[in-house]
Amino acid sequence: MWCGRKEFPVDIQTIADWQRDDDVRAQVLVEEEKAVGYGELWFDAEEDEVELARIIVAPDQRGKGLGRVLVRGLLAQAVGAGFSDVFMRVHPDNEKALRCYRGAGFMPVDAGLAENWNAAQPVNYVWLQGDTEAPGG
Repeated sequence: MWCGRKEFPVDIQTIADWQRDDDVRAQVLVEEEKAVGYGELWFDAEEDEVELARIIVAPDQRGKGLGRVLVRGLLAQAVGAGFSDVFMRVHPDNEKALRCYRGAGFMPVDAGLAENWNAAQPVNYVWLQGDTEAPGG
């Protein structure tokens, strides 16, 4: 699984198209002048919440804790923008991502809430909520 997609690499136009929505803020994680990660904040002012999405770490950079750094940074940005409800959904088969996000302070939402949110989804995602009270969150 790579950002909910099986094909890799994703072409530049697809990534550019992801950012066309006014409620999407894309962020790039840079290390030693090299892009090593990408993630998005999806702002939903109507629901007063933010969803972290399309979290990607370069394959040759995985296993170094950069995913946690990226997710914690995105969470801090959401909190800094005034949002206390920050969520993300993860494909249930993506165990590595789930470990990463839990390590970054995200915990599963209530089972009933996840069931409700999954009703319109193509798979039963694991829905996580960020700990916005944690230091750095």
